[in-house]
Amino acid sequence: MAKETFADRLKYAMEKQGKKQVDLIRMAAEQGVKLGKSQVSQYVSGKTIPRADIFRFLAEMLEVDADWLAGRSPAREPDASGEKNDALERNVPEQKNDSTVGGENMQGLREFKKSTKLDNVLYDVRGPVVDEAARMEEAGMQILKLNIGNPAPFGFRTPDEVIYDMRQQLTECEGYSTANGLFSARKAIMQYAQLKGIPNVSIEDIYTGNGVSELINLCMSALLNDGDEILIPSPDYPLWTACATLAGGKAVHYICDEQAEWYPDIEDMKRKITDRTKAIVIINPNNPTGALYPREILQQIVDIAREHQLILFSDEIYDRLVMDGEEHVSIASLAPDLFCVTFSGLSKSHMIAGFRIGWMILSGNKQIARDYMEGLKMLSNMRLCSNVPAQSIVQTALGGHQSVKGYLVPGGRIYDQREFIYKALTDIPGISAVKPKAAFYLFPKIDVKKFNITDDEKFALDLLRDKRILLIHGGGFNWKQPDHFRVVYLPRVEVLKEAAASIADFFSYYHQ
Repeated sequence: MAKETFADRLKYAMEKQGKKQVDLIRMAAEQGVKLGKSQVSQYVSGKTIPRADIFRFLAEMLEVDADWLAGRSPAREPDASGEKNDALERNVPEQKNDSTVGGENMQGLREFKKSTKLDNVLYDVRGPVVDEAARMEEAGMQILKLNIGNPAPFGFRTPDEVIYDMRQQLTECEGYSTANGLFSARKAIMQYAQLKGIPNVSIEDIYTGNGVSELINLCMSALLNDGDEILIPSPDYPLWTACATLAGGKAVHYICDEQAEWYPDIEDMKRKITDRTKAIVIINPNNPTGALYPREILQQIVDIAREHQLILFSDEIYDRLVMDGEEHVSIASLAPDLFCVTFSGLSKSHMIAGFRIGWMILSGNKQIARDYMEGLKMLSNMRLCSNVPAQSIVQTALGGHQSVKGYLVPGGRIYDQREFIYKALTDIPGISAVKPKAAFYLFPKIDVKKFNITDDEKFALDLLRDKRILLIHGGGFNWKQPDHFRVVYLPRVEVLKEAAASIADFFSYYHQ
């Protein structure tokens, strides 16, 4: 055997020892070594090489020669007998030779590492499984990407009037706008907030951003000190957890109950509030489950926030993608006495994800958040402004005919694709799901006993390699059990039929 890279040899050694990624993480915790899930995934995928202390730990735990593991010794292999190689002690790099780990001698040169703030940051929507898909594509394989809510590749087009207006205004969008955005865009968003019943909103309370993602990061950075806690749903859109963690806060996950149509478990939410909790995050309509929260659930969350004096953050990017005659209610409309931040944008409703245009609306009792709002203003000023051409079409997009509505009724693409994929996947023995009421995601449940699944990331990788279908496993959405995955049902029914047949075939023989 002549494995060429550290990643290849690491995987080979793990197989020889019968160890999975979770085993390495567990052993590290037992020995007081800081090793996160995202780190191990990056090592296995070949994305990064560990620093010297982690390298020594891996070599010791896997009972292999360090030079062999680093790829510097092509002839050596792990001792299949399980006995530790005596050369280990001689060849493990010392900390002073940290720069030699990876094969190239850089002794004497300063090596730059990523910040330790990233050690516990996870964003598997574009993580190790996606990296593997990219490598397969580079090798000439065709991959069906059902991992990300990106409408454009599946034939969803931007409304003509939106494109026309942007073209007409491009020459007027060459300079910076004000930090919080163009007046015309913010005026249209303010009027939209009025229609949603969001109280106490002036034009100065609205900020445009390069998608909602940028604004979430900005909000978490402005709010959280080290050790501050924020309640975030599980499953979640993982950017929320990642941004809270990066800001130094602690993401505390409250459970959404699959048996109750994926609504937040109110009692679990109450149990997880401490004196360090600053805010509650809701994602409504929900990603990844497609759940739409009814008014009574939202009112209970408002009551909790009121009792404990918490900020409400509401991610409502899918608020115009609601089916079955249901109504979306903004939680801020129920909380005039609380400070609320509501997020939305045009990426999904107007099929312009690449334009990067989102916004946040500050509402309710702003007296209690004056200092925080100063922080938001400061960070907003630091990025100068968001994408000005994209801002220029907000007024047209929100004020004109909402073409997306045609997709959401029987005969419309999103509605029909939802109906098909829900039935097709739930017809597979061992697969169940709650039918989504909004967005374009399904979050099916796997009977893990039937398929002996203990590692959902491995399941996603196995499906990718066998069937060339890219999905994101439940763990990528901070769901702790290895029993879910998310399907994006944006492709046309004809494509979904092929995908569903391939997935059904995969489950007919799969056993982890």
